[in-house]
Amino acid sequence: MTATVSFTIDSPLGPRPTTIAYERKGAGEPLLLLHGIGHHLQAWHPVIDILAAEHDVIAVDLPGFGTSEPLPQGVPYSLDTVAPALGALCTALGVERPHVAGNSLGGLLALEMGRSNLVRSVTALSPAGFWTEAERRYAFATLLAMRAGARALPLPAVRRLSRTAAGRAALTGTIYARPARRPAEAVVAETLALRDATGFEDTLAAGGSVRFTADVPGMPVTIAWGTRDRLLLRRQGIRAKHTVPGARLVRLPGCGHVPMNDDPALVSRVVLDTARSARLVAA
Repeated sequence: MTATVSFTIDSPLGPRPTTIAYERKGAGEPLLLLHGIGHHLQAWHPVIDILAAEHDVIAVDLPGFGTSEPLPQGVPYSLDTVAPALGALCTALGVERPHVAGNSLGGLLALEMGRSNLVRSVTALSPAGFWTEAERRYAFATLLAMRAGARALPLPAVRRLSRTAAGRAALTGTIYARPARRPAEAVVAETLALRDATGFEDTLAAGGSVRFTADVPGMPVTIAWGTRDRLLLRRQGIRAKHTVPGARLVRLPGCGHVPMNDDPALVSRVVLDTARSARLVAA
């Protein structure tokens, strides 16, 4: 069940309240899950039960996405504002330095939280920020086209398309390698999440100049890339490995840009292995 938590973050006008939606399940060391641009926390539903067998799992709607409120007026959707806001969220939930796993935008935020020592391990699935300028333009154009399509389709048409494998492929084939596996109701919900995301344009605008160029020392880092990622091409994983030389680079065979749906068991194992390696280091 989705809950909300309110807390304050810094803004140009002083401290301002913000409210984040989240789901929490399981017990153990905390594990924060961060979705990609235009998506919502339900992207993690295929793996939450597996992860919750070992962890206190907290899946969040990022600010301006899903049912979370947008950032307060004047606060940009940039790495140096959203990552600290997620740190403040953890404090509000009584969590100190969780493990973190993120996909796409969430992967970039996870790496930034690692760089800022806000977490104890990082798993980044097809993280943003390792693109060339041409690759960035391609990804942003694709995302804008997906957003325009979601906004153009009436809800009855979305529901009708979601009932067939071909329709689910048309709606979500850019991000999933196996869109037919996605439940119809999930496809409807994520299409509406993309359509209604209040933070979408501001996040894209902030991301135009983003390149992740820092190392993430002092903790286990895994960077994993789907071999069938059509949005952020897998060669970007090689650049990520050069940037974070201590990271483990993992291939996700047969997976698309959002791999949690394509191979839940594999993605769960990658996340759990990363968290376990942090416990081994601490021991």
